[in-house]
Formats: sequence, structure tokens, C-alpha cells
Amino acid sequence: MEAEKKYVTVEELKKHNKPGDLWISIQYKVYDVSEWIKDHPGGDTPLLGLAGQDVTDAFIAYHPGTAWQYLDRFFTGYYLKDFKISEVSKDYRKLASEFAKQGLFEKKGHVTMYCLLSIAFMLSIVVYGVLRSESVLVHLGCGMLLGLLWIQSAYVGHDSGHYQVMSNPGFNRVTQILAGNCVTGISIAWWKWTHNAHHLACNSLDYDPDLQHIPVFAVSSKMFNSITSCFYGRELTFDTVARFLVSYQHWTYYPILCVARVNLFVQTLLLLFVRKGVPNRALNIWES
Repeated sequence: MEAEKKYVTVEELKKHNKPGDLWISIQYKVYDVSEWIKDHPGGDTPLLGLAGQDVTDAFIAYHPGTAWQYLDRFFTGYYLKDFKISEVSKDYRKLASEFAKQGLFEKKGHVTMYCLLSIAFMLSIVVYGVLRSESVLVHLGCGMLLGLLWIQSAYVGHDSGHYQVMSNPGFNRVTQILAGNCVTGISIAWWKWTHNAHHLACNSLDYDPDLQHIPVFAVSSKMFNSITSCFYGRELTFDTVARFLVSYQHWTYYPILCVARVNLFVQTLLLLFVRKGVPNRALNIWES
């Protein structure tokens, strides 16, 4: 005889949204991911931000089909009782299913191979041009080619950070370290920490760290009233300094971008040496 199903309500699920007590719902089944947060490939930020609610759409969007087989180990035995799927979610799931059937989410290994070969080819031209020629024009051309090379390397780092370059997660992590830490000098751990949060709450002033640049820049007039960053866990105060800097951001934007890379290095160091629970911390520090 089949055991009687146990249920929790949406309101009861919302109570399990704190570190050490993290429950989520996927297709009406409730899972306890309190311990898994330490090993989650996407970091702890997505789980902390989405705990206490249904995350079916997020799970579909950011996990391969093979991830479904690992869910049972986290099943609490409870089902979500009174959750209603929105029309937007229904449309999204239908679209995602159609794309999956068409193979649009499958890794295209030949694309990565061509990209890596083009990077190696450009690097060889740059090295040859610098070493074999004293022409200023040749060196300028090599500089432009080197810039293009770094852009392509960043794309490889981005896609490997999403585990979309190699078929094996381990090879993806190696690619992350090479493209992120070694080529750009920016910790891939820091990038994944912020970028995963960006994708899960894209363009949300409260949750998306890619929009939270106070006191230097403001991307919305709503920031003039100060907001609380759910990502950083503090208030982004629009004080006198912020008011002054933002009033001139149309002049300072490009000059600041010229040196903004320094901030990325600082953020990398703060993450690796200050924040707790960073995956592969020692490796990231060594490669950075």
C-alpha cells in the first residue's frame, strides 16, 4: 500500500530560508539543501537567495538534465500543497522543453575547439610580431590583436564558468582557472559568486550585484532613496558623497572604466582572504 503523502504549505516553506535550514521546492517536491550548500557547484549565493520558495524554473535554467538524478538524496518526504504555477512559468517551461528537444542546449565541442585554436593562433602572431619586428605599426597591430585575444579568452572563461565548454566538470574547472585566474588575473571563484547571482535575479536592483555600484554610479533613480542589497547584506546609502559622484557619472563613466580593473583585483582578494566558504580557495589564491 502506497504511503500517504505529507504536505507543507507555501507559507511553511518560506520559514526554511536561513543558513542551516534551507528548503526548496522543485516540481512540488520539497528538498533540504542545508548541507549541500557547501558543495553546490554554483556557490552558496543562489541557494541562500532562493531558499524557502519554489525554484523549479531556476533549476531547469541552470542545471543539465543529468542533475535530476541527484535530487532524491535531498528529498524531505514533503510535497508543496498550495503552490500555483504562474502563466509566465508555464510559457517558460514549454519553451525550455522545445529548445531541449531541438538540441539547442547541447554543448557544441567544435565551437570551443575553433575558439581555442583562434586564441592560440592570435597569440603566436602577437609573439612573433613583437619579437621579430621593430616597427611601431606592427607593435600597435599586435596590441590590438592581443586585446581581441583577451576578449575571446574572457568568453571562454565565461562559458566554462557556466560549465558549458567541456563535457566533464573537472575539465571545465581547469579551463576556468586557466582562462580566469591565469589569463586575466581575476579569481574565477569571485566571478562565479557574483555572476550566478546576476543570472538568478537579472536586473533586480535589490539582488543583482552587477547593478549595485553606489556611491560611484546609479543605474536607476530608485537608488536615490537608498536600497538594501540582498546580495551584500547591507544598505547602499545614497549619501552626500554618492550624490556628488552620481551627478557627474556621465563624465566619469569612461575614465573610471579605464582603471576599474583594479577594483576587480581588490574584490578578488577580499573574497579569497575574507569571505568564508570559498570553494577551492587555496587553488584560486595560488593561480591568482
